Amino acid sequence: MRRSDLGEFEEVVLLAVAALSPKAYSVVIADALEKETGNLVSTGAVHAALQRLEQKGYVRSCLGDATPERGGRRKRLFTVSVLGGRILEEVRAVRERLWERILPTIRLEWS
Repeated sequence: MRRSDLGEFEEVVLLAVAALSPKAYSVVIADALEKETGNLVSTGAVHAALQRLEQKGYVRSCLGDATPERGGRRKRLFTVSVLGGRILEEVRAVRERLWERILPTIRLEWS
């Protein structure tokens, strides 16, 4: 499994890209993560994570249309690549296997 090079923040950013596609860009991703986690998420941190994910081949980006709200500037939109999708599936499978192993313990010890 290649997951060793995917950090926790990168994982949630990658999940957000998948959930928000085709309109996934740094500001929208940061807002979505803040809403989901209740923690402040800077667009700079999201942007850095997106760059790392693109370097690893987990996301692809393209420039969207210019908008008047942005002064005619274009947004960099992100989508999950095939490799990124595979990584997400691997991560989910690992987490599900581990949860299945600890659920009986949790129910007994944390009740």
